[in-house]
Amino acid sequence: MLLPVVAGVDGSAESLAAAAWAAREARRRDRRLHLVHAREGGAAGAAGRHLARGALRRAEDTVRAECPDVRLSDEQTDGPAVAALVKAADQAELTVVGSRGLSGFTGFLVGSVALGLVARSTRPVVLVRAGEEAADEHLPADDGTASTDTGYADVVLAVDLTEACDEVIEFAFEAARIRRARLRAVHAWQEPGAMGLGPGDIALVGEPRRGEEWLGFLKAVLQPWRDKFPEVEVLETVVADKPTTALVRASAGAGLLVVGHRLAERTVGPRTGPVTHAAIQHVGCPVAVVPHL
Repeated sequence: MLLPVVAGVDGSAESLAAAAWAAREARRRDRRLHLVHAREGGAAGAAGRHLARGALRRAEDTVRAECPDVRLSDEQTDGPAVAALVKAADQAELTVVGSRGLSGFTGFLVGSVALGLVARSTRPVVLVRAGEEAADEHLPADDGTASTDTGYADVVLAVDLTEACDEVIEFAFEAARIRRARLRAVHAWQEPGAMGLGPGDIALVGEPRRGEEWLGFLKAVLQPWRDKFPEVEVLETVVADKPTTALVRASAGAGLLVVGHRLAERTVGPRTGPVTHAAIQHVGCPVAVVPHL
């Protein structure tokens, strides 16, 4: 049985934007959309169930307005929202949650529930900011206005060539394929410091030659995926910059950014890596965080 697309909803503007994005993604993937609302703490009992039902109803209305033909189901659960969403995510193709946009800035104000889900989920999680609309996934019209009648904007893939991961790359190629969008793969590298070459650095003198080497590596890593997804146009880019800065710039005007999240046992508990954490805080488009070992 095909796994559904799951959206976590709580009645907020950001969760409604997430539900609408999830509905469009479910339609693109020909999957069922499953809405999940978790009642926490004082939200138990009849009053809690009423509030939960109201939140789900608003999300359902949003979804029906966005994608009237999407297959839809919903669920109310008791207990911590992170635990409920992690459980739902385990049985999902991907899980979508909302994050508040930073007023006057690009990027997200990511709450504890979203961060907790990203840190603990073993399945892909997509973060969608409040105010995200269908036209934001598309290229602007010829006159520069927003439109849903144009092609999809680029899918941007963050690639760390020191540990390139198949799960992350495959997710990005599939996202580009179902959108008929261009895939822009980005690897950021920095010159080694005065103390010598760091792990994964290429022992070549001079930035141009090192950039050419990184570009060659990136193309080699992606070639098997180009062969598997011949319909996807791919643009490989290497940037001599900090990874976070490179991703923020590359994601300007993109429809989706795909980043990886290494699953590892940590004494302080699950958490996101610094690049992934910075990316989900600072980019303006939806961010797909794909876990890998």
